[in-house]
Amino acid sequence: MEIPRIPILDVQVSAVNMSIAQKQFQDWITGHGNHYVCVVPAHSIMECVNNPGLLPIFNGADMVTPDGMVVVWLAKVKGHPEVSRVYGPDLLLESCKHGLELDWRHYFLGGTTEAQEELKKVLQSHFPGIHISGQLSPPFRALTPEEENNIIDEINAASPDILWVGFGSPTQEVWMHNHLGKINVPVMVGVGAAFDFLSGRKRQAPHWIQLIGMEWLFRLLSEPARLWPRYRQYPRFIFLVIKELLGERMLSRKN
Repeated sequence: MEIPRIPILDVQVSAVNMSIAQKQFQDWITGHGNHYVCVVPAHSIMECVNNPGLLPIFNGADMVTPDGMVVVWLAKVKGHPEVSRVYGPDLLLESCKHGLELDWRHYFLGGTTEAQEELKKVLQSHFPGIHISGQLSPPFRALTPEEENNIIDEINAASPDILWVGFGSPTQEVWMHNHLGKINVPVMVGVGAAFDFLSGRKRQAPHWIQLIGMEWLFRLLSEPARLWPRYRQYPRFIFLVIKELLGERMLSRKN
């Protein structure tokens, strides 16, 4: 399946919705090879703007989903009405649901041990019969080469179909990129704080707040000290995307 890409400040976002993403996952799992997926809100795009060295990592992903509503709106403005939000926690839940009949095996990497256990209970309650092949909460520090090799060996031994990586962005994207081909998993997906949200350890914004694109404000009010450095970049993001859209419009008129 060839999925178009939409350039947003040089980040190549995939023109997907949840249905397309699930179909692609199924193709990858029944096929061969190793793939990784980045879920991209505005702040991840700004990470790439501020650190261009991240661009090959995000753009090298086999799928880059529009995680935030502003990314969805920009995709539609750029001529892709089929695009809808593919948000990390929703992608995880939909994949667990979609994979039940297909017996997809899930592995969860990252977060705390407590969040992992609570997440497991939630998923088993919502999806009886779900196949969780493993869980691992690495230390919150740089790992030794021996620890890295142990993680690789443990995941490979569990033989999951989807590896869910919850290290936060951009750490998880760098990790997936660096481990591509070392871990024998058809699909790796970086889902940020999804483990905390789905386990109930962090409160998600109400659905209506998500739909109007104000989830960032809800999260900022919940964790101002931690998230202010991330969200203070949003005015610059808006300026840059308006500049990009105007530049694209002027170029189309010349052509």
